[in-house]
Amino acid sequence: MRSIVYSEPEHFSLQEVPLREPGDTEVVIEVDRAGVCGTDLHLHHGEFGPAYPLVPGHELTGRVVARGSAVTSPEIGDRVVADNTVACGTCTSCRRGYPVFCERGRAHGVNRPGAFADAIILEADRCFVVNDLDPDVAVLAEPAACVMRGLDVLGAAPGSNVLVFGAGPTGLLMAQLLKKNAGTERVVVAAPSQHKLDLARAHGADLTVRVDRADPAAARAALRADAPEGYDIVVDATGAVAVLQQTIGLTRTGGTVLVYGMADEEATWPVRPYEIFRRELTIKGSFAQQFVFDRAIAALRSGTIDTTGIITHRFGLDQYREALDAISDSACVKAVIEPRR
Repeated sequence: MRSIVYSEPEHFSLQEVPLREPGDTEVVIEVDRAGVCGTDLHLHHGEFGPAYPLVPGHELTGRVVARGSAVTSPEIGDRVVADNTVACGTCTSCRRGYPVFCERGRAHGVNRPGAFADAIILEADRCFVVNDLDPDVAVLAEPAACVMRGLDVLGAAPGSNVLVFGAGPTGLLMAQLLKKNAGTERVVVAAPSQHKLDLARAHGADLTVRVDRADPAAARAALRADAPEGYDIVVDATGAVAVLQQTIGLTRTGGTVLVYGMADEEATWPVRPYEIFRRELTIKGSFAQQFVFDRAIAALRSGTIDTTGIITHRFGLDQYREALDAISDSACVKAVIEPRR
C-alpha cells in the first residue's frame, strides 16, 4: 500500500509499504478520508512527540476490509471512525481517568502508523460504526470529539457570554457546540477571514468580528464595545501567542480563558500573575479528546454539529505537500486527504 512516511522532521516521501495481516483483536481499514489539521503541521516540524519512521494522519474514516480472529464488531464492510489513541490502563494517569496522559500511550499518526495511507490497522475496540454518516461528516468525528472534551474541561455556566478567537474547523465546531449544547447565552466569533466568519454566522454565531492583522486594535475596540465588562469566557482556538495576549484583557472579572489552540512548543505567553489573582480569573487548557467519541458521533448524527461548508480542500496522497500548504492558507477551512483521489 502507499503511505506518507517521514524519516525525520520536514522530510517525507510517498512510499510503497507492506500491509501486514491484522492481529487477533485488530481490523484493517481502507481509508476514505483523513483530515489534515494543525497538529499535522506541528508534527511536520518535529513537534508533538513524533516517532520515526512516521506515518501521520489521525482523523479518519473508512471501510473495514479485514479483521482478526477475535473481532466480532465491526463487521467487514462497515464504515467506521476511530479513536486514534490507545492507553495502557494501568499507569497513574490511566487509573485517575486521564488516559490521554498515559505514560505508555500510543497515538496513531504520532508514534504509531497513521491514516495518510491507503489503509490503517487499528484495535477493533477503538472503532465506532458510522454506516449512516456521509464520509465528509464522519471524518470530522475526531476534531468534534476534541472540541467536546474542551467543553467538558470548560464547564460553561448557563447564560454565559462567550468569545471564540478563531474560525478554523475547531473554532467553528466549538462555536456551534457552545451555542447549542453548553447553554451559553451568546457566542461571538473573531477571526481574520471574512468567508470563515460568514460560515460561523451561518452556523449560529450571534456576532462575528473581523480581525485585521495589520490593525488588531480596531477588532479589540469592537469587542470591548460589545462586552464593556468583558466576556464570561474567552476561547483561543488559534494557538497564536498574539491572540492569547488579547484574551485576559477581554475576560470579565471572575471569568475563564480556555487555551484550546495548539501553540508552538517553545512559545511563551506573558501573563501578569497579579491580574489573575486580583480579578479571580481562571485559565484552563484542553489537550485532546477522551471518553467523548460516542457523544461527538451523536452530535454529528443529530445535526447539532452542522458540517456544511467546513471541508473546502481535497487532496490525493501524492498531493500531501499541497495539503500542508493549504492548511496554512486562510482560504482553506478544512483539508482532507482522499487516498484514492
